[in-house]
Amino acid sequence: MNAIDAKMAKGARSEVVARRFAEIRARTEALAALLSPEDQTVQSMPDASPAKWHRAHTTWFFETFLLLPRLPGYSRYKEEFGFLFNSYYEAAGPRHARPKRGMLTRPSSDEVGAYRSHVDAAMAALVRAPSPSGLFDLVELGLHHEEQHQELLVTDALHALAQNPLSPAFDPMWREPESVTGPARLLDGPTGLVEIGHDDGAGFAFDSETPRHRTYLAPFRIADRLATNGEWLAFMRDGGYRTPTLWMSDGWAACQAEGWDAPLYWREEEGGGAWRQFTLAGLRPVDENAPVRHVSWYEADAFARWSGRRLPTEQEWEAAAGLPGFHDADGVVWQWTGSAYRPYPGFRPWEGAVGEYNGKFMVNQMVLRGGSLATPPGHTRRSYRNFFAPDKRWQFSGVRLAEDAA
Repeated sequence: MNAIDAKMAKGARSEVVARRFAEIRARTEALAALLSPEDQTVQSMPDASPAKWHRAHTTWFFETFLLLPRLPGYSRYKEEFGFLFNSYYEAAGPRHARPKRGMLTRPSSDEVGAYRSHVDAAMAALVRAPSPSGLFDLVELGLHHEEQHQELLVTDALHALAQNPLSPAFDPMWREPESVTGPARLLDGPTGLVEIGHDDGAGFAFDSETPRHRTYLAPFRIADRLATNGEWLAFMRDGGYRTPTLWMSDGWAACQAEGWDAPLYWREEEGGGAWRQFTLAGLRPVDENAPVRHVSWYEADAFARWSGRRLPTEQEWEAAAGLPGFHDADGVVWQWTGSAYRPYPGFRPWEGAVGEYNGKFMVNQMVLRGGSLATPPGHTRRSYRNFFAPDKRWQFSGVRLAEDAA
């Protein structure tokens, strides 16, 4: 490629990046617009964050890691925002305590909107200006980061609205995934040496998905579909939440301490027998043919043991996800695996402050694979590694069963 062609290619890429930046930033605002200013300030538990904070933090990310070091003459919109909207980046300075984000009644939702507009205009200038190498890769990271927070905005808002006795809908028109019918069928998984992880030539991935490497899989079978609400009801009726031998010790302790007797957001009607579920579209009867969701790893593991099966490892899940007949790999629920979130052989975090993005969380977490109905379209890929602590339930997390093959 000659110098003129290279310049044209770079210019074309800048237009693509600018358009993608505008689209993703607009989607965040569209989701937030479903909430009132009061809704956007609520923090319903320490694990969640207010919608207003998500909007501001994703803006802080672009300002901190792109505009301040790369756009000549740019200064922070407001100095105090650097403290208020840092999440966990030690290299970026001190921060407001996470459990107290709901106390930030100011700045207002409108001022956060003005902050976003200010940063968006500066970013538009940055991506179209002559830029050093690595700029577009860092913008892409920021956009995937924003998509993660779009999903968190939705899941956190659902948790907040679930605390309201009026059971208000996040979006009355939100579409539920299609139900599944018929018994689950077990698929023979790939065996022997398989390759796992992101292929460097296949576009963006987080550092935790790399490097691609070989691993050995013993013979196994994996369900062609997700576990359903009806199957979970059978687990409940058979005393699943009252049988300690089904549970890991820490899981049983959590079950007892939290009083778990059903998935999060399930509500038993007076008189017993019928259950309703609080959804993004409001309170709805539990559909026995729909995939179960909002269960912790502890619950998923207990359910698998009750079923006479187990959770797949993340390597098994990734290797099997492309099999014919493997349904709902994404777009419905994140799927718990039996794998702890640990680095792959040869893992290297990104350089600089963004190196804190994944690696430092590789302890006391379990891996989920796939993607949920709250995940932005096109955000995930087969190698994507989501992760949460084993007691977390407010995410759209569900179950796919596996077993060892004879």
